[in-house]
Amino acid sequence: MMLPRTLFNSEHEEFRRTIRRFFLEEVIPHQERWEEQGYVPRELWKRAGELGFLCMGVPEEYGGLGADRLFAVVLMEEKAHTRATSTNFEVHSDIVGGYIQHFGTEAQKQQWLPKMATGEVVGALAMTEPSGGSDLQAIKTTAVKDGDDYLINGSKIFISNGWHGDIFVVAVQTETGIEGKRQISLLLVEGDRHGFTKGKPLKKIGLKGQDTCELFFENVRVPQSNLLGGVEGKGFKQLMQELAFERLTVAIQCVQAARSSLELTLDYTRSRKVFGKPVMDYQNSRFKLAEMKSEIAIAQVFVDRCIEQALQHQLTPEASATAKYWVSELYCRVVDECVQLHGGYGYMLEYPIARAYCDARASRIYLGANEIMKDIVARTL
Repeated sequence: MMLPRTLFNSEHEEFRRTIRRFFLEEVIPHQERWEEQGYVPRELWKRAGELGFLCMGVPEEYGGLGADRLFAVVLMEEKAHTRATSTNFEVHSDIVGGYIQHFGTEAQKQQWLPKMATGEVVGALAMTEPSGGSDLQAIKTTAVKDGDDYLINGSKIFISNGWHGDIFVVAVQTETGIEGKRQISLLLVEGDRHGFTKGKPLKKIGLKGQDTCELFFENVRVPQSNLLGGVEGKGFKQLMQELAFERLTVAIQCVQAARSSLELTLDYTRSRKVFGKPVMDYQNSRFKLAEMKSEIAIAQVFVDRCIEQALQHQLTPEASATAKYWVSELYCRVVDECVQLHGGYGYMLEYPIARAYCDARASRIYLGANEIMKDIVARTL
């Protein structure tokens, strides 16, 4: 580490060692098999819940540990650093759990958070649709009142944890406001509702072990008590309130994934010989490695400052958008250079750097394409 980090105390570092061991011993040995099937087993979710790794920030009265947000940051960092990319605990705990914790009614919190903390229930966020991703105003899935219920019709795509999902925070259009103008609301939808179907896990270029699928709603009936927070038309505000930290999670993981890729490449260039001497001994190699080390260190400082702002509830959309787009771009540049320094072996999937190359690309797309991030920053010019 070029500069010492000051965010974490001894408890955070002890947890870092624990969660790193979990990923290395209980995820990595099985990851290739999970990538082939497109999802991790339910047993892994229950194991993570048993160990207290899920919904750590949820208050104890709702089944969590009441831990500060830095424990979630540590988990994300170690997931990225160990390359345990089949897991997607952060969507379950910090996004879905966060929505229910921050905006849910007391009954909703009591019903879902304890089960999410144990891993008995898996949570997913359903926003993106075939006709639009980053453009929330383009959402076409509707929820129309019918007696004491809502009838939901529409579809979602690229939904993380969708295949295993038991409870979904679904962005829908509801009739509210002046002259029945449609506005976004968030509904809690159970995975076993009649008319709610899931497509098979999608086959992706990378992140193959992450459970990602399509969702279809055909006259899915849910009670109006499933409206998150109990008030229609609050969905856009709820999404925006959480979105800054959600985008920061991409940067948090990308900077650690870039560091992990660099470490792999340092080991390889020290041992691999070309024309009688290690690849590391060539000036071009040393300069490339020095550039990557420097840029990763610079990225870490900015990300750490954003984390500090998030802890104080002061993280701005501009800062989180900058972190998301710039660090994900850096990660892709770093892993590309690392593949090049590995030579032909870097193109073989048996080498971790090749798998990292496949996994990295999605970071510039999910949670808002980087072009959207730049537009957010441009609005402040």
